[in-house]
Amino acid sequence: MYDSHERPESAVDEDGPDEAQDEGTQDEDSEGSDEPVKIDVPVAMWDFDQCDPKRCSGKKLARLGLIKDMRVGQRFRGIVVTPKGTSVVSPSDREIVQEAGVAVVECSWARLDDVPFSKIRSPNERLLPYLVATNPVNYGKPWRLNCVEALAAAFYITGFDSYAETLMSKFSWGHSFWTVNQRLIERYRTCSTAEEMEEMQKKIMAEIDAEYVERRKGKFCSNHDDDLLVANPNHAGGMWGLPGAAEEEGQ
Repeated sequence: MYDSHERPESAVDEDGPDEAQDEGTQDEDSEGSDEPVKIDVPVAMWDFDQCDPKRCSGKKLARLGLIKDMRVGQRFRGIVVTPKGTSVVSPSDREIVQEAGVAVVECSWARLDDVPFSKIRSPNERLLPYLVATNPVNYGKPWRLNCVEALAAAFYITGFDSYAETLMSKFSWGHSFWTVNQRLIERYRTCSTAEEMEEMQKKIMAEIDAEYVERRKGKFCSNHDDDLLVANPNHAGGMWGLPGAAEEEGQ
């Protein structure tokens, strides 16, 4: 089972090789759109060129004109999703997003030591709360969001659903991010502060732990009770709409 308790070094992942095929087909469909999409707040990234341009969701957004590249040392006044953040993005950040937008640090988890985080200038650095990746490379894995998922998460949590949907619509798998994370995001949106977000995250993860234990008990009973002919529907797929057996086995 993937360790859902431990936040990885970065909550923004690079895309892997499986994204390349999706990238090609989606660029043709999305860039040929009749009506240009407009997001009325800044969307930006610091891109350290640590991944293949054809496999990077951030670079795809740049090609579509939906994100701006930032120079190292350039200041961004909005929310910046970064592994070096000290607080979690929350609904209280809505005004900052409305006035100054959202940015991400696009880098490889394996090369974080090469990133000059001290030169990324923002007064509003944030972590993401517990969410589940739905990109083709890390589907079903907690924390392993890629660039576009991180941006969408920040927009959803601060109440800018249409901006999140605009970004995710450029990827064939994009609709699944809301499908999988809706219940989590809706609970986060009941919070008022970063502190409340952290408490909600702890509560959610405790519930997921309890559900996992219960699900394992259900499987044990199924294997040892000859009279149990129908699987318990309460354990099918989990209460969060997350992957079932595949996630449990770490696939």
